Amino acid sequence: MAPSTPLLTVRGSEGLYMVNGPPHFTESTVLPRESGKNCKVYTFSKDGTLFAWNNGEKVNIISVTNKGLLHSFDLPKAVCLEFSPNNTVLAAWQPYTTSKDGTAGVPNLQLYDVKTGACLKSFIQKKMQNWCPSWSDDEIICARNVNNEVHFFENNNFNTIANKLHLQKVNDFNLSPGSQPYKVAVYVPGSKGAPSFVRLYQYPNFAGPQAALANKSFFKADKVTMLWNKKATAVLVIASTDVDKTGASYYGEQTLHYIATNGESAVVQLPKNGPIYDVVWNSSSTEFCAVYGFMPAKATVFNLKCDPVFDFGTGPRNAAYYSPHGHILVLAGFGNLRGQMEVWDVKNYKLISKPVASDSTYFAWCPDGEHILTATCAPRLRVNNGYKIWHYTGSLLHKYDVPSNGELWQVSWQPFLDGVFPAKTIKYQAVPSEVPSEEPKVATAYRPPALRNKPVTNSKLHEEEPPQNMKPHPGSDKPLSKTALKNQRKHEAKKAAKQEARSDLAPTPVPQSSPRNTITQSASGDPEVDKKIKNLKKKLKAIEQLKEQSAAGKQLEKNQLEKIQKEKALLQELEDLELGI
Repeated sequence: MAPSTPLLTVRGSEGLYMVNGPPHFTESTVLPRESGKNCKVYTFSKDGTLFAWNNGEKVNIISVTNKGLLHSFDLPKAVCLEFSPNNTVLAAWQPYTTSKDGTAGVPNLQLYDVKTGACLKSFIQKKMQNWCPSWSDDEIICARNVNNEVHFFENNNFNTIANKLHLQKVNDFNLSPGSQPYKVAVYVPGSKGAPSFVRLYQYPNFAGPQAALANKSFFKADKVTMLWNKKATAVLVIASTDVDKTGASYYGEQTLHYIATNGESAVVQLPKNGPIYDVVWNSSSTEFCAVYGFMPAKATVFNLKCDPVFDFGTGPRNAAYYSPHGHILVLAGFGNLRGQMEVWDVKNYKLISKPVASDSTYFAWCPDGEHILTATCAPRLRVNNGYKIWHYTGSLLHKYDVPSNGELWQVSWQPFLDGVFPAKTIKYQAVPSEVPSEEPKVATAYRPPALRNKPVTNSKLHEEEPPQNMKPHPGSDKPLSKTALKNQRKHEAKKAAKQEARSDLAPTPVPQSSPRNTITQSASGDPEVDKKIKNLKKKLKAIEQLKEQSAAGKQLEKNQLEKIQKEKALLQELEDLELGI
């Protein structure tokens, strides 16, 4: 039986409702439209069969397949909802409040049994950040960060703490995906001159100095983001500082680290300086893509040795999104960029399409791996709100614009488990669409009045770098980084200059029996003349460099222009000296 098409859920000033996915885009009967502006939050279960939302009065759970109401909970202030991986537990978080007399507030994190509707446990969770407990995919263990400790519960028994991971001031943790053996990555910020570190542990082996599977320490880190790959064999850590002390970046400073569960760790060398905008694992767990560097940003795919595999060159981008099957990669520039997207075939590293979704603030792949959702949502942007459905070949299949006095707050796909939708052969020809494609308005550069009647010169603020395959060719070593290539070219240039100097000052043949004379003998026999020739060549080389700078448009100083005018005289002097040799 073919899987059903994923639904779209839309939340905004027009209410909460569902839309059938491609190709129909009609309003779905699964959820009767909740009109009004009271819906604060909604969520799907991991497999997409359950749906929960807060309508401002209660939190309701319905079955998407049976279209029936399962439970209602009296939680009018709930702003966060989350299902456990196997749909056993619904977690709901409300803002923590204390009474005016200073007495402690009531527990604001509730865990409900989805089957019976009973409240399993209530916790006090003051911060919204990391509010939700983390479950393993089989729900055998569940973890929470409590007062610089990580508490572990087993089999959804929240009345007994089965294990604790205690380190000095644990700031964050991340439970690995997949089933046993369970692994956890923990981050401890540095203090009093000590470095920050991330450690990997295997549950429940937390005791002893040798218990950690891997450890990586670093000094420049005010906060970190930890990203497990799907197979739970490695973690990528983006370490960020709030302030760049060198003053080079407004965004602070970021570094990217790789830590494997076998103990290996490395700093991922990024060839271009600047912020790290996005890092994402491929679903194969063997490659990851990083978008980094001052604009125009670079995007590079790395392997598990942290060697570059393919460089996409530079462009206006700040995000990367792998398709659910991992065979297509979208590089996009959203937020303060124009919304340009590049859709790449990752296997052949071939460009498929370049659609433009202007003013987009949200992007999501459809679980079928063929369709893309882009949206402009409030409060990030309060004008031109709406969403668009694309085919990855660049065709716009559906477009919905919110009325001018309305807002769109959230839109998302119904999730499906991996393997429900099989991967299909990649197409390069745009699929047919009844929606007319929008040609983006090309903004012309400002030209002052004095230049408006003159021909346009093709001057660029930045030199664009083209995409290049970084895989080593058969019989060659691993690819060199940009810095290594630069150093190699410098070395080769120095070597060539030395050889040239030797050929210019080549000694006359002497008998084999007097090798010492070969070293001390000069080209002309007169050291003063040789010195003059060397100085003249040096001056002529400097003049060549000045001429190149002038041709590139650089404004030269008066003394530099005078040097160039002396070139003819210097050449004549050099010729006379060489003829006199």
